[in-house]
Amino acid sequence: MEDRRLNRRDFLKLTSLGAAAALAPKAEAALRAAIKPLVANGPHPGDNGGGAHRWVMVIDLARCDGCGECTKACSAMHLVPPGQEWIKVYNIEHEGLAASHFFPRPCMQCDNPPCVNVCPVGASYKRSDGIVLIDQEVCIGCRFCMAACPYSARYFNWAEPPHTARELSQSYSVETNIPHRKGVVEKCLFCPALTSKGELPACVTGCPMGAIYFGDENENAVTNSLGETLSLSDFLHDGAAHRHLEELGTEPRVWYLPPRTQSTSTQSQPSAVLLSGLEG
Repeated sequence: MEDRRLNRRDFLKLTSLGAAAALAPKAEAALRAAIKPLVANGPHPGDNGGGAHRWVMVIDLARCDGCGECTKACSAMHLVPPGQEWIKVYNIEHEGLAASHFFPRPCMQCDNPPCVNVCPVGASYKRSDGIVLIDQEVCIGCRFCMAACPYSARYFNWAEPPHTARELSQSYSVETNIPHRKGVVEKCLFCPALTSKGELPACVTGCPMGAIYFGDENENAVTNSLGETLSLSDFLHDGAAHRHLEELGTEPRVWYLPPRTQSTSTQSQPSAVLLSGLEG
């Protein structure tokens, strides 16, 4: 397998060219020319092809009660380091309404992922089954991907994470990002280690309200923790589904069904929801 990691000389070369590009726009071409031979072409070695799957998630905001069980299940499954919430639940207030609703935010697994587009070494990549992963053996910790993600769905390990014997007993895999390590980026993975066995992601099975659905776009079906299996296309159409910040052109693979709201004055449409508090 080709070694995709940069050595110290390569990295210093890129950073010096990057500084020059910031001062002189014409240096951008030189930066791109330097990066190209250092990043392997073609699929990432961690891309198993995904078979014939195209994974998708649908979150019914009307069902979410903010219990946080999805976050707990995710953290337990992936041994997520303290301070990270790979699926984070926000309490969102509505403009002009007394009511609020909860908003779970996993990684959106974008089909046009800004994080992948800006990674200078190919550590972030998108698999053919729709999942965006991070190869931490390639990641150089530049955090460009974090700056590019409009969903604040990525986290950086500034210090060595605490470890357990269970974690350290496992060999590193891009499908788990375990063992965790200092100086790299992490995020929601859509649980490929589970989906490859025909199981639902941890956040889906952990949701007692059945608010999170997961399935295969190619099979046109999604399922929740309550065993409800629905037609994806009908579900999205009938439920007036939308994708968060889809106007940015990121093409998220996570869809949302609107919440129930009760107005104390005037009726509000989903577009009036205040999401300014959606921070990392």
